[in-house]
Amino acid sequence: MTDTQSTPAVVDINRTALERPRLTFMEKVGYSLGDMASNLYFMTFILFLPIFYTDVFGISAATMGTMLLLTRIWDAVNDPIMGLIADRTESRWGKFRPYIIGLSVPMAIIGVFTFTTPDLGESGKLAYAYATYILLMMLYTGINVPYSALMGVITPNSIERTEVSSFRFVAAFGGQFIVGAFTLTLVQYFGAGNEAMGWQMTLGAYGLLAVVLLSSTFFMTRERVTPAKIERNKISDDLKDLVRNKPWILIAAATVFQLTYIVMRGSSTAYYFRYFVQDQQLILLGYTINLSYEIFASSFITVGTISTLIGAVLTKIFTRFLDKKNIYAGFLATSAFFSCFFFFLQPDNVLLMYTLNVLVSFFFGSVSVLQWAIYTDAADFGEWKFGRRATALIMAASLFALKLGLTLGGAFVGWILDFYGFVPLAVQSDLALNGIRLLMSLYPAAFGLIGGLIMYFYPLKDKMMVNIEDDLLARHNSNT
Repeated sequence: MTDTQSTPAVVDINRTALERPRLTFMEKVGYSLGDMASNLYFMTFILFLPIFYTDVFGISAATMGTMLLLTRIWDAVNDPIMGLIADRTESRWGKFRPYIIGLSVPMAIIGVFTFTTPDLGESGKLAYAYATYILLMMLYTGINVPYSALMGVITPNSIERTEVSSFRFVAAFGGQFIVGAFTLTLVQYFGAGNEAMGWQMTLGAYGLLAVVLLSSTFFMTRERVTPAKIERNKISDDLKDLVRNKPWILIAAATVFQLTYIVMRGSSTAYYFRYFVQDQQLILLGYTINLSYEIFASSFITVGTISTLIGAVLTKIFTRFLDKKNIYAGFLATSAFFSCFFFFLQPDNVLLMYTLNVLVSFFFGSVSVLQWAIYTDAADFGEWKFGRRATALIMAASLFALKLGLTLGGAFVGWILDFYGFVPLAVQSDLALNGIRLLMSLYPAAFGLIGGLIMYFYPLKDKMMVNIEDDLLARHNSNT
């Protein structure tokens, strides 16, 4: 086999997987806790960072959009740098695990400072926002590049990695659940009328929890897969292999559109409920439930998180019948399709909002799970095709794509709000409300549909990955 178009022999995937050493349940749980920690921050960035900057910190929507663009471009650029560093790290604890525990406390501290509103004047506050957010995202990168790469070295088995990925995203959705269900309530509780203080204290609580979770990942996992010790890869060779890795190029491109889709939709949610939907009543089984903005937004996000979790849990069943790439492509496009209908809802269409959110979120669940399993397949393909392995660089470059989507999604939200005349903490014009509705529906959906289309051209099928694994295993054994 010399290229991705070769026809693989028919292989019993499940039989091959069972013949190899399997990870313990506790190690899978331990690895997954790291993503719960990461999502305490990542989902806060997606759901609440824009509205924190406009409505609490006090900068305009356009300024916020530009700031997110510039800071996240730098953040995306330093992902591959961190990958190169991690790939070349040697320690008694492995290449990747030391960063996970060593940077957890600094990230928790800077997280509090990022969500602190200082009295520095307009220019001083903007400089403070740039500095703290850049530093926070660099620390986030310093943890998450090694963490993502860790999944590629705790087992050589693609099928087992898919299962680890399922564990990982169950825990990730646990982090999402915490952020979606409790953030606004915690802000109210800790702030007691002082919203700025509430955000500061809430991020302090999330930081403490993140330190515990990341420490658990460090102590409960091991690194087992190492490249053949022939010679240390040259940086230029690693980068050349990356840009020649067609499967990685396609999943990375799809990731940019996937994240732009979900970030635009997620970041607009708080604006959608605070300014368009506002307080509503839900009549259910004869009972009237009064929904304030905070309760409505929190319950809406929570229902979506639970639906996403169900989709993630069922991913293993879906993969028994369909290739990973087909599930990713089809489910992402379907999620985006249902998202379009939010444009046609009225503020009192409460049940329809929940129902559509269940559908949008359910189909996105498997996309989130399979994304990282597909990236580790691309890392295996790179070693198989080019004879060199650079797991951390592959995962770091993948985080570059993820953060590029995060960057574009956040910037578009700020710029579109400003274009439609959004004014923080004011009664919005019909034009501004229309912009908020578009941000919740048609605009992000376009990116999701394109992301799904891109993945239809992804060349690695599950049966081919088994052949690649067998070939790599034989190579590793011959070099020991």
